[in-house]
Amino acid sequence: MNAPGWVKRLRFPHPLVLLTGFIVAAAAMTHFLPAGEYDRREDPATGRTLVVPGTYEAVESRPVGWFETFVAIPRGMADAADVVFLVFLIGGAFAVVEATGTLRRGINWLVGVLEGRERWAVPVICLAFAAAGATENMQEEIIALVPPLMLFTSRLGYVPLVAVAASAGSAFVGSAFSPINPFQVQIAQRVSEVPVGSGGFYRLIFLLVAVGLWTWWTARLAARTRGAPQEPEHAAGDGGNDRLGRADGVIFLLVATTFGVLVWGLLTLGWGFDELSALFFIMGILVGLIGRLGVTGTARAYVDGFRKMAFAALLIGFARTIYVVMSDGLIIDTVVRGLFVPLESLPVALSAVGMQGAQTVLHVLVPSVSGQAVLTMPVLIPLADLLAMPRQVTILAYHYGAGLCDLITPTNGALMAILAASGVRFEGWIRFAFPRYLALMGLGAASIVIALAIGYS
Repeated sequence: MNAPGWVKRLRFPHPLVLLTGFIVAAAAMTHFLPAGEYDRREDPATGRTLVVPGTYEAVESRPVGWFETFVAIPRGMADAADVVFLVFLIGGAFAVVEATGTLRRGINWLVGVLEGRERWAVPVICLAFAAAGATENMQEEIIALVPPLMLFTSRLGYVPLVAVAASAGSAFVGSAFSPINPFQVQIAQRVSEVPVGSGGFYRLIFLLVAVGLWTWWTARLAARTRGAPQEPEHAAGDGGNDRLGRADGVIFLLVATTFGVLVWGLLTLGWGFDELSALFFIMGILVGLIGRLGVTGTARAYVDGFRKMAFAALLIGFARTIYVVMSDGLIIDTVVRGLFVPLESLPVALSAVGMQGAQTVLHVLVPSVSGQAVLTMPVLIPLADLLAMPRQVTILAYHYGAGLCDLITPTNGALMAILAASGVRFEGWIRFAFPRYLALMGLGAASIVIALAIGYS
């Protein structure tokens, strides 16, 4: 599947320049879009603030000035502080793992095990990250995993784009089609007042198809671009010792346990980014002590990890600023109303597919799937009821539209940070991802139309 010619010719500026351009564009929109707001209420079922449908009112315009636009950047960084610190602390924790030499020895051992069976590595990585995306909406956590992924895939002869597609791409696809994603489908179902987890089998069918397609596309990319494997690296002073020791086994067990606790905390305890940050900080300390780095060596490894993650964290803060600017200008609700109200006059099937497209457009401006759910679902559910459209179909339209957009939108700070950490340029990613994104959007639209035909509810 080849990208269209115009996609191949695309050239994008540096990620910070690109995101700054989006911030300025958002500020410009506040000068010509009318300001307006919905009333809001606290929802005890989700613990979030929901809009009240039918309450939109025009309010006094509040355009964002040029200086306020740039003042919003540190405010965006502060608004994304929980995610930014998660990135720093995960990055620091894995820098500690790397400093012990365990990561390098483990990868060298794994490459040896896979000798002659290297073609299975990419599908296994795809399925692992797709499962993580489906279960806990994995995004920012991938950033810290980029260095070991780069090391592993380069040892197998694969280019960095393969590592990004197998990890971030698979996770985003898994999230967008998941029947259980707590940050997308579960929130949307709670807001829509349908049983949480209902309709899971139907979603599971399309999840398997979507992940299967993405895995196949990524495996073909890997086969097409594979070159000579890089030779293993050795840490200074270790004599080239690649033998895994008992301490290495304990460290790998600790890392695996950390991810198990992470999933458990997200799904059962309602953990947020702060709890995850604390979890990885504890993991890093324990790894440093087990790996005999000592207190000072562990601290130095953390500082090195913080330094490596600084640019990625900065991109996340810049991306959040776009929403801050639009919120200051009181145009978020105006955009929501403008995207969805025209769908009332369309036939049901076109309206449902139109919802998917509108959710895609909105996600560029509101790059938070959970925030988008509580913003749009209260507006769309009355519209769906008016059109006799099953509420589950409305949720599908949101899920596919917002979730798949994460694959391509430059306002997704996690995506931009992952690309920056891997050294893959945004246009290089778009050339690969965009035609596949269109195919998956078509799969989502087919799912919506079939759901309407069978009365999926």
